[in-house]
Amino acid sequence: MQGTMRDIARITGTMGRIALWLSGTGLVLMTAFISVQVFYRYVLNDSQSWTEPASVMLMGWFIFLGAAVGIREGYHLSFDVLLYVLPLKVKLVLHSISDAVVIAFGGGMVWFGAELAEKTAGNKLPSLGISGAFDFLPLVGGGILIVLFSLERLARRAAGLPTARFGETELED
Repeated sequence: MQGTMRDIARITGTMGRIALWLSGTGLVLMTAFISVQVFYRYVLNDSQSWTEPASVMLMGWFIFLGAAVGIREGYHLSFDVLLYVLPLKVKLVLHSISDAVVIAFGGGMVWFGAELAEKTAGNKLPSLGISGAFDFLPLVGGGILIVLFSLERLARRAAGLPTARFGETELED
């Protein structure tokens, strides 16, 4: 089982790196779009209508992709003061419960994000000329990655492999 989990970890690691690169590219593009808007508005006295909605859409992508990678790498927000004094088996149970809750949250993101995208698919974003569903696709994409990465964390823990970055593991005390 550990060999299979290592193969899965390589695949999800590649997915995480791609998501992180896309997230970083989105951040750079958003910054460029806002710079264009500022230049056009204050230097040329002519606003561009597409920069703000495009920037907000990009922001959705880099936030949700980055959050999914943070979950995979163990950098998501947590309150773990109590974990320092608990026995190892209790820590493992609490980490697993936490991952299960994150899976449920990611599933909700996918489900409700898809519903929102479906309901707005007929609307057209006037400044971009694309479907309103594109506003909610980051929610769906990020949710899918959150579910996959959290499932991986649960499976790696069950196989006795490290779940966090740099070889850290709950199995070591």
